[in-house]
Amino acid sequence: MIFVTGGTGFLGRHLIPALCRDGHTIKVLTRTPEQHAWLKQYPRVHIVKGDLSDADILMEAVQGCEYIIHAGGLFRFWGDEANFMRTNTEGTHNILTAASSIPLKRFIHISTIAVIGTPHQTDVMDETYPPQPTDPYQKSKLEGEQDALRFQREQGVPVIVLRPGAFYGELGEYAFNRLFFRDPMRGIIMQMNRGRYITFPAYIGDVVQGIMLAMNKGRIGEIYNICGDWMTHKQVFDVVCAEAKLWYPRPPIPGWVGINTSRFLEFIAKITGREPFWPLNLKSYVYNYWRVSNQKARDELGFIPTSFIEGAKRTIAWYRNRKPTDIPQTRC
Repeated sequence: MIFVTGGTGFLGRHLIPALCRDGHTIKVLTRTPEQHAWLKQYPRVHIVKGDLSDADILMEAVQGCEYIIHAGGLFRFWGDEANFMRTNTEGTHNILTAASSIPLKRFIHISTIAVIGTPHQTDVMDETYPPQPTDPYQKSKLEGEQDALRFQREQGVPVIVLRPGAFYGELGEYAFNRLFFRDPMRGIIMQMNRGRYITFPAYIGDVVQGIMLAMNKGRIGEIYNICGDWMTHKQVFDVVCAEAKLWYPRPPIPGWVGINTSRFLEFIAKITGREPFWPLNLKSYVYNYWRVSNQKARDELGFIPTSFIEGAKRTIAWYRNRKPTDIPQTRC
């Protein structure tokens, strides 16, 4: 039995079918089961109504489970710090506390490479690179990750930390998917400083692959970067434009234009209360050189990332053929 948090999010909607295909019985935590009727197509899935703030529900739900995959969390480029801390830090502590009460084979904690925050322009980042988070999301995820490793050291919870890169793929609408797929396919291409900055894409199916491998091969107490090979923004746009047959111009937008635009949009957001189209926190993700190494995952887990060209083809095909109710259709 596997207990999964975040099972109804972008990652979860790919993870649940994969776990079912592998023959597992699953408990899925969700606040709103009525909004996720698609889970009913999986006979081995048992829904637990609740969230990461309810310690009693978590304590009861994990009973009888051999594995916990903690993929639940709050990810936005904009928002109140207290909300990030409540979900990503305090919520993680709650599930770790519940996990410490039962015998487990593995506790797979989904963190993020973004905890690095501010990579040096020329460095290649492996799992030992010192984190320097710059926004509330990154800070909350780092604290959750550190708490998970503390539970492993002090209470013997068999924690393995996975740090995925920037998710992209079918069923995604936000972050990398929006910036590099959805917006360009609508004619909006924001290529800053001639596209020289470097990004760290992670095809969503590869993140699932990393989880499945870590359940069997991951070393307890270790961190693994799960992503494809790093690419410049220009290289990403080159692939997406070629595969989607987009011929829109890509003007070389100076970085200062993007920053000042974000500041203006943030000002408007304070009035409207709605996330700006280009939040200022994007700076850490867009204006940096994310040379991330996935070598440890390749060597120890047997991780084989999908080529970006292949992942882009699948993502573009989904955008062009999707339906509003699209969810994975593979039955258990």
